[in-house]
This record gives sequence, structure tokens and C-alpha cells, in this order.
Amino acid sequence: MRFVSVRDLRGRPAQIWKQLARFKDMVLTLNGKPIAIISSTSEDQLEENLAEVRKARAMVALDAIRRESARRGLDKMTMEEIDALVQETRKARAK
Repeated sequence: MRFVSVRDLRGRPAQIWKQLARFKDMVLTLNGKPIAIISSTSEDQLEENLAEVRKARAMVALDAIRRESARRGLDKMTMEEIDALVQETRKARAK
């Protein structure tokens, strides 16, 4: 994976765009830390590429939720326990 600093992008953008065409993906850094991923696309692929990025983000979020659930032992709840908790929460919100 190719890394490029914000400073380099600002100072020599044409060279960075040429590199992007070759590498397809680059990591943009600020003070040596990653802040964004730059990925090549085209006009006809833009919507599909954005959909895939959003799907990947959703999968990462779902994985984090599952890990937290397992850490807290909530992954072992029965459907009856889940239903009871949902009903309890709904009643509390209605007040």
C-alpha cells in the first residue's frame, strides 16, 4: 500500500494522481497518521464503488457490535430474553 502525506498531495498533486492510477489505492496521512484512503474510480464506476465502501463500513460496524455483544455475554441471550428486554425498553420509552 502506498502512503502519501497531505503535504505531498498539496505540493505535487499531478504526480500523486499519476501514482494513484498505478497503485489504485493510497493512504493519505497527516503528521504520519492515516486519515483517509484515496481510491481510483471512474465516472461509470463511482456509484458502485461508493456502495461497496459503504457496505464495507457497515460490515466493520456490525463486527464491532458483535464483538462487544460477545464481550458482555449478550450473545448467549435466548429469544425470550431478547423479547422481554425489547418490551421493557419500549415501556420505558413510552413513559
